[in-house]
Amino acid sequence: MNTLLSRANSLFAFSLSVMAALTFGCFVSTTFKDRSIPVDIRVSKVMLKNVDDFTGPRERSDLSFLVFDVSADLRPIFDWNVKQLFLYLSAEYATKNNALNQVVLWDKIVLRGGETKLKLRESKPEYLFFDDGNGLRSNKNITLTLSWNVVPNAGILPLVMGSGHVSIPFPDSYDTYKSY
Repeated sequence: MNTLLSRANSLFAFSLSVMAALTFGCFVSTTFKDRSIPVDIRVSKVMLKNVDDFTGPRERSDLSFLVFDVSADLRPIFDWNVKQLFLYLSAEYATKNNALNQVVLWDKIVLRGGETKLKLRESKPEYLFFDDGNGLRSNKNITLTLSWNVVPNAGILPLVMGSGHVSIPFPDSYDTYKSY
């Protein structure tokens, strides 16, 4: 009546049910944990240029170069259910064409067991800070924020914003350095 195949099937189904229950328990145990930490961001230099855009005839756009410092202690974020963190520094600002512009300037992956103290000094963006118009010049509220995705072993992929950010005014003219 109970063949070897049906017994193996029952054992396999039971094992999958137990593993699903354990995985759900792992997910629930860290779901409501606050993963926000304080972050210190400083900008020391801002340079602004007006460059050719190549998207239309005689179009020009703003291109910015920044020098920034970022420091944060990432140890409180890591627990047994965190596999890695995907960190990224983004700039947010408003222009007359768009209510919200977001540009990623820098990113890094931090693995569990790796270096958990983030200390960037006199760093430059990995990616161009390019506006699709002239929205950077004289913009008085460009906000830099460090955010991260927590990559868990089991569960959802939360997006967390650090509790520190910096708002900087950009220069009123092109090709100038401004120190803070």
